[in-house]
Amino acid sequence: MKLIYVIMAGVAGTAAMNTVLYLLSLTTGRVLKIPPLLGTMLLNRTHPDGNLSGAVSTHVVGTVAHYTVGILYAIGYLALWESGVGTITASWGLLIGFGNGIFAMIIWYFFFMIHPRPPHIQLERYLLTLVFSHIIFGFVVTFVYFHLTHPEHSFWQ
Repeated sequence: MKLIYVIMAGVAGTAAMNTVLYLLSLTTGRVLKIPPLLGTMLLNRTHPDGNLSGAVSTHVVGTVAHYTVGILYAIGYLALWESGVGTITASWGLLIGFGNGIFAMIIWYFFFMIHPRPPHIQLERYLLTLVFSHIIFGFVVTFVYFHLTHPEHSFWQ
């Protein structure tokens, strides 16, 4: 049952992260949406002018890939908790999310460096935003998992 709960928490965390990034993208006008960016890079569909692909299939591939990674990260959180690293609390969720964000920032940086035609975006700002959004991811994963596994207890105590 724990695996099902952590998958649900991973989906919720990824959805929260995507929502925040979409809202930030709308308000700032910057490319911050992971699914179209990830899909464009995975399928090597960067336009000649450096813009992202607008194809539906690109967005679908990016979305599936992002949610898959989110679920894998959440399973990693469960593995940490089960091995005695941290606890299922708000502070640990934020801390693990921060570490997760640093790791994601490094992965994305190298992905851009080795990609044959990376999109033209403000990479430094994007990478910093990833850290912030993974903190949200970590909190939501922890919050949802806690409530699924401890419905009779308060998360805030």
